[in-house]
Amino acid sequence: MLGGLLKRLPVGNLKNIKWEALMMIFRFVRLLLLGLFTLLSGTHVQAQQRTSTTLRFIPHADLTILDPYWTGAYITRNYGYMVYDTLFAMDSQFRPQPQMVETWTVSDDKLTYTFTLRDSLKFHDGQPVRATDVVASLKRWGQRNVAYGQALIEAVAEIEPVTDKEFRIALKTPFPVLDALASLKSPVPFIMPERLAQADPYTQIKDAVGSGPFKFVREEWQPGHKAVYIKNPDYVPRKEPPNWATGGKAVKVDRIEWLYILRP
Repeated sequence: MLGGLLKRLPVGNLKNIKWEALMMIFRFVRLLLLGLFTLLSGTHVQAQQRTSTTLRFIPHADLTILDPYWTGAYITRNYGYMVYDTLFAMDSQFRPQPQMVETWTVSDDKLTYTFTLRDSLKFHDGQPVRATDVVASLKRWGQRNVAYGQALIEAVAEIEPVTDKEFRIALKTPFPVLDALASLKSPVPFIMPERLAQADPYTQIKDAVGSGPFKFVREEWQPGHKAVYIKNPDYVPRKEPPNWATGGKAVKVDRIEWLYILRP
């Protein structure tokens, strides 16, 4: 641009152009280039913002406990639904519907339930969800949940893995097994890795490793202020539409921040 402008000036008059005029031209070109750079940078930032979304939310309470079996507090239960998944869940008509389970059968005498897990279930540490994880989780949860868990454990003859994807619950007496596995009563029967579920049920676990739609970012956890979750790229939602606690949990944002504000 500057070169074309100088070519149009008479050569004889070029020496008479004041230095200030040239400096004004240079300043104009510099500002033009700076404006263009700023515009391109802003477009790039906007593009990044469009591809990464964050939802900031003020919860009703502060998250202080990461063990979903340890407490009946709703804030820990809500955290649990973010990080973990359940075998069954309740729909809006209070009917148990499968979540992590693909198929199941019930014996004629209603004493033996056999379940097969869905394909592609994976924990946040990359390990597949196995029947041994389910069995260990149910046994630990059963000692902590007074609404269904303890009664289920009393009614059970055996909870055992059959294959990596199949497990069996054998009862001594009839019991509403599906209602128990779909229970919304805290603590909820979330499924965790066997290595965590084998911990003493009366000792809090500190790891937050589930197979749910979000991963808990422990490095950014600030008790009393903030809890952060990021989208789990390995999570495969069910195909059914959402219905209360059941159906596909399709994640629409990349990051969620719980920002707790202490009320005066």
